[in-house]
Amino acid sequence: MRERLKSRLLDIPDHASLSATWGDHYAPPNDLAKLPKGQTLKAAAVLVPIVDHPTGQTVLLTQRADHLRTHSGQVSFPGGKVEKEDKGPVDTALRETEEEIGLHRSHIEIIGALDVYETGTGFAITPIVGIVTPGFTLVLDEYEVAEAFEVPLDFFLDPANHTMDSAEWQGAVRHYYDMPYNGYRIWGATAGMLVNLHDLLAD
Repeated sequence: MRERLKSRLLDIPDHASLSATWGDHYAPPNDLAKLPKGQTLKAAAVLVPIVDHPTGQTVLLTQRADHLRTHSGQVSFPGGKVEKEDKGPVDTALRETEEEIGLHRSHIEIIGALDVYETGTGFAITPIVGIVTPGFTLVLDEYEVAEAFEVPLDFFLDPANHTMDSAEWQGAVRHYYDMPYNGYRIWGATAGMLVNLHDLLAD
């Protein structure tokens, strides 16, 4: 799987891009023309951590704290806004991962990227994929992260789990991917990026 991932993932960009090729507005049957466009998009990056256990690979996810201003309580990848001192999206993803869950970059092998993902909340997110070597100990930033947990990678690579849901937001009905797993609701941007991972591996 490691070599398959490396061969199918996108090249890692040198700098965070505000030109998204994937996003909330691509979840069918959303109409791109009816969604607010990103004149004020903010560059961000996340790490898509795939833990390489001897028994199989898992995806490490976090649940954001309920009090946060954006995406509160949602399941997400570790990551955040690009800061001026960051050397690129990889640096942003690794820095934020260390800050949020205490996973040091020495455990992570960066192997590629997914499509830049635009959210309806105004972020252009570069998802950086990394293979994580087991043996780490997580230390959660309790202000930002309520919980960290792992889900088998095969669950996300099964199209049967790519279910859709919808809700009204900003006066229009929005459709989004929703992949519940063992009591966790994995939906929205995080689910969309995982569908993008599936699509890249399937093509």
